[in-house]
Amino acid sequence: MIWVLCILSLGFIWPAAGRHARNAEHLSGLKRFQRDFGGDDDDRSAVESSVLLSQSSAGPNDQTCTPLLGVEAALLNHTSTFMFKVRTAGSLSLAWVGDGTGVLLVLTTFHAPFLLMRFGQSNLYRSEDYGKTFRDVTDRINHTFIQSEFGISVSPDHSGKVLLTGDVSGFGRFRLFRSRDFGLSFAQSDLPFEPLIQMLFNPEDSNTLLTLSIRLDLWLSEDFGATWRKIHDSVCLVRWSSRNTIYFTTSNNVSCSEKGMLELKKTLNYGRSFQTIATRVYSFALGGKFVFASIMTGTGTERTIHVSVDGGGHWNMAQLPTATNQQFYSFLAANQDMIFMHVDDPGDTGIGTIYVSDDRGIVFSKSLERHLYTTTGSDTDFTTISSLRGVYLTSILTEDGVVETVITYDQGAKWQTLRRPENSQCGSDTSTNRANTCRLHIHASYSTTMKMNVPMLPLSQPNAVGLILAHGSLGDAESTLFPDVYVSDDGGYTWMLALKGPHHYAILDSGGLLVAVEHTNALVNQIKFSTDEGQCWHTYNFTNDPLHFSGMDSEPGSRSMNVSLWGYRNDFSKWVVVTIDFKKLLTRDCDDGDYVEWLAHSADRSGSSDGCVLGYKETLLRLRKDSVCWNGRDFVVRRKPSPCLCTEVDYHCDFGFYRPENSSECVMQEEVKGRALEFCLNDTAEQLQTSGYRKIPGNQCEGGFQPTRKETDLGKICTSDALHPNFLTDNSSLNAVAIAMVVIAILLTSALAGVWLVKKYVCGGRFLVHRYSVMRESVEANKIEGVDDVDTQYMETAKAQFNEDSDQDLLD
Repeated sequence: MIWVLCILSLGFIWPAAGRHARNAEHLSGLKRFQRDFGGDDDDRSAVESSVLLSQSSAGPNDQTCTPLLGVEAALLNHTSTFMFKVRTAGSLSLAWVGDGTGVLLVLTTFHAPFLLMRFGQSNLYRSEDYGKTFRDVTDRINHTFIQSEFGISVSPDHSGKVLLTGDVSGFGRFRLFRSRDFGLSFAQSDLPFEPLIQMLFNPEDSNTLLTLSIRLDLWLSEDFGATWRKIHDSVCLVRWSSRNTIYFTTSNNVSCSEKGMLELKKTLNYGRSFQTIATRVYSFALGGKFVFASIMTGTGTERTIHVSVDGGGHWNMAQLPTATNQQFYSFLAANQDMIFMHVDDPGDTGIGTIYVSDDRGIVFSKSLERHLYTTTGSDTDFTTISSLRGVYLTSILTEDGVVETVITYDQGAKWQTLRRPENSQCGSDTSTNRANTCRLHIHASYSTTMKMNVPMLPLSQPNAVGLILAHGSLGDAESTLFPDVYVSDDGGYTWMLALKGPHHYAILDSGGLLVAVEHTNALVNQIKFSTDEGQCWHTYNFTNDPLHFSGMDSEPGSRSMNVSLWGYRNDFSKWVVVTIDFKKLLTRDCDDGDYVEWLAHSADRSGSSDGCVLGYKETLLRLRKDSVCWNGRDFVVRRKPSPCLCTEVDYHCDFGFYRPENSSECVMQEEVKGRALEFCLNDTAEQLQTSGYRKIPGNQCEGGFQPTRKETDLGKICTSDALHPNFLTDNSSLNAVAIAMVVIAILLTSALAGVWLVKKYVCGGRFLVHRYSVMRESVEANKIEGVDDVDTQYMETAKAQFNEDSDQDLLD
């Protein structure tokens, strides 16, 4: 995992990755610190003293909690401090190498342009004890300037392979530093090109690398970067897939800006031969077993989604509404079973509809309307909850312009609003007529785009069963501007106010320990921790010399017991890292008596179908809340499944049907009533006869509710072959009238596009701001500012970093 924290003066700036940076999506994360530095080079390390454990322990509503005894000395003796030498303004990048190795690499980088040259300085540090101590190993890379744009690249297979990309001349000569021993030593080789993106590791063979040059040439290495060969030119976007397959789009006129005119190609043998699998491509994405391509239809600016499950050998047109150049498709999530897809509504609305697919990725049905997804920045709150199967969070925009969080527990079959936490109040007004506005809203990507006081997105981990940490607010304006931290221990069914105000947080020891640091501009010397999933919190003063807190990091996977806090002191001279080993807090290993059986998705234990989600019940062992013990790195979640009888909730609504709000029944959409339900499948027209239900992909229910469904081959040829230029036209040639109409349409489209471009880019465009259940009278009465304010500088940044007009491939 790579972490680069960015700070400018005393304010936080979290830059989003650009289009090409998304090519490095196999990296666990990218985090950067950046601020002004000054000072000398000594005092690389220091040990703080007089560290105290606060004696006051309390829950979120100041209830008394049992204090943990005997931990002051344990934490004091296992708190380490290290200071990095950095001469001036720069950045600091962190990367964990391996799994459970304790190896952490830190790269400090400073560079400044001078005429046509660029000067810089880098320092590389290495820790073998989870960040408690570091050694300066800059000499191992010959004191070469390492570009902050590339930083540290770590192989995803925990094999210990590390790459650093160095600028050796200031005139575009680059050198690659390669380590196979977790950064202990480096070999070097010159690159025959100037890289545009990070090196992309083959997920199945970390010796094989891909990258793009600034000339848009595609380069490949089969010997871990020692030698390179160019395998294609004019490449716009590239992705690794399974079985060593490479997919990429290419342009015939050396321009990637003409979307809709690209070709999608793949190679199975590392570029020794190629196959064109689609033409007139607008964008493409990979997810699960699916390959998606957004294809221009040949009827103006419209395009449709095509799906292949055999690597592009055969395509089927997804049964979805078409989109124009003023709309977009977004692949929200995909696995081996199904796809979540957002289709933008026509017009500049900032909302759209989520559709869910069958197991072929072809037949889609409506899952959620009025899904919030802004076209400027293309931000959505759609969040996969990895701690419980089938659970997803997102936001909708209500008819009165309020942003509201909804949740699904069954992969999109049904959505509902969140329950209000029992231990929290809805501002100062709790009257019954405010019941609908007094709902818990979870802040995610849209809130960070609006520059709200939300330092972290919702957090969940597969090995921390049912646990979710998230920032949320309850309806009034003040709570929206200053959100609190809420915790769910059952996958989002119930929520509890855990910490007042915004915080940085982390999950350690597979959920056995939570840690948090307040998000504030003030100096920080305190960390909070909980051993009971957020019910009670204890505080620990980790230093007597407070620092400007920049971020918190722990080893990926949430199994570690070490957490590192990063920041700088009042003199702004050095980066400081304070590492706390909480292993000494949990003095014993957990045994069988520390765990209890827990029925996932349980809402009503009296019912026979309680816990039945996606066709089966699942009983798991999870840690008791009152057990203060160590799960350990080898902790594995034990699961015991049992099948359920099929009911309506085990089905998505079929093609042409939808579920009205607060209903489990699927009803036919108005626009298809009285029409035969037909779609194109494998080049033949199919007629669908359905009672409105289609089993959720991956659902394992048995017997019970079995609705009728039949697909009949009509014996008519249709085509969705994306390889042929006329694959969506009815006639092989056009007559003169048709040609004239096409010319007129092109001229009209060009004129409209010109007006749209002027409006969008010259006049500044549109940046939607919606309300989070904010009561306007409360805002005005309390003179709360900033709710509807738009930062024009941030708006321009968002435009520069997101291609808002294009289809968004957001698959992880």
